[in-house]
Amino acid sequence: MMQVSGVFPALAQVGDFGPPRSELGVGALMPWNGKLYVQNYNSHRAASGGGVSLRRIDADLSMEVVPETLGVDGTYTNRFVHFPTSTLVIGPHVVSADHTIRTVPELVPMRVCGTTRHLTKPDTHVYVLAMEGEVFELDVTTLGCRQVFDLNAELGTDGEWKVHYKDCYTSFGRFVVCSNEYSEDDWAGKQARGRLAEYDGERWTVLARKPFTGIGGRHEFGGTIFATGWDRASAILEVFTDADGRWTRYRLPKASHTFDHKWQTEWPRIREVEHERLLVDHHGMFYELSPWAYGGRVWGVRPVSTHLWVLGDFCSWRGMFVAGADNASPSHGLNPTTAEPQSGMFFGKTDDLWGFGKPAGWGGPWWEEEVGADVPSDPYLMTGFEHKCLHLENQGRTPMNVTVEIDFHGHGRFGAVERIEVGPGETRTHVFPTGFSAHWVRLVSDVDTSASAQFVYT
Repeated sequence: MMQVSGVFPALAQVGDFGPPRSELGVGALMPWNGKLYVQNYNSHRAASGGGVSLRRIDADLSMEVVPETLGVDGTYTNRFVHFPTSTLVIGPHVVSADHTIRTVPELVPMRVCGTTRHLTKPDTHVYVLAMEGEVFELDVTTLGCRQVFDLNAELGTDGEWKVHYKDCYTSFGRFVVCSNEYSEDDWAGKQARGRLAEYDGERWTVLARKPFTGIGGRHEFGGTIFATGWDRASAILEVFTDADGRWTRYRLPKASHTFDHKWQTEWPRIREVEHERLLVDHHGMFYELSPWAYGGRVWGVRPVSTHLWVLGDFCSWRGMFVAGADNASPSHGLNPTTAEPQSGMFFGKTDDLWGFGKPAGWGGPWWEEEVGADVPSDPYLMTGFEHKCLHLENQGRTPMNVTVEIDFHGHGRFGAVERIEVGPGETRTHVFPTGFSAHWVRLVSDVDTSASAQFVYT
């Protein structure tokens, strides 16, 4: 009897030795009618070297290259099951229930990063998003494919090499997309190229001008949509609740600053790996998350563990937790200590994640922020960490008193627990008692000022 836990070198995705030699990561994993499909990807279309193809893993953990996909070389990180027709869309390919592969020619040259339900023709069509902002309408029955949006025009983004669209999702009459542009000028506040946006069938609305990487949920089950992003202050979780038809911003710790660039957030996901429970990979930390919201608020967000993996996708297959990485890239010689592009996969169980790095991180609601008097900050996660402290900095010219409020129920009602005075130009630190915890914490200043507030959890 075979028992599995760990990384299996025989299942590694290895790129051609080249030249060129760049990147080969695991972009999408999908169980499909008894087999596990693995879609790998290179860094930028076929210009990054060969080795890209769709792979199939069988129950005995043998892996084959899907022959119909040889020579289809590009950047593909999408996977979506179209239940009305019982077909899988993965990369530029459409896979039937009997594992027949059809390839969509119009999608082959695209850097396909997302697929989701169609707003008005869900029984036959899907939307397909590409990284440069192209949105296609694909008929999965005929493979008819046409471009319906250029998001650079719709959302004011900058196109190839300057923008990374990352994910898309449809539910509750809205088609939601995101991009994760972030570099020095975004950090410094000179530009805001990232986007979280939605289309209601008539018009596009920009929800946030910040970098976002993942969008997910369970469609109508739970009444929620989740989107993960960040800014220089913290990681971000945006939540749409159908009960009140609005988005709410929550803030989470960053477990690592190594994810603070558009090229280094490829591709954090929101996936269901245990029945009716979501697992979120965000800025170096795994979280468990319920799809349900009560009273228009989410609670029960809990950190699981920290990691340094760049995970393209993860899923459940045959009772196992499977994660696909982007491990090593020569980057055309910019990484002189790495000789070949290759990435591995982890096979284990979901509970193995609790054996990874202990939850720890930093962040907060303010980073050199213009703060309004008596205006509460975004709620910031406060559960699942042992030791906590808060650093406050007053960059204004008048003293400020900051009230620390906690929500221990999780439903959005906050109560004051501390009041901290910070003079002009001063920094104050407050250490919470060991084990002190609540679902969420927020801060309120009594004056208009410029301030920073960062929590450090260890």
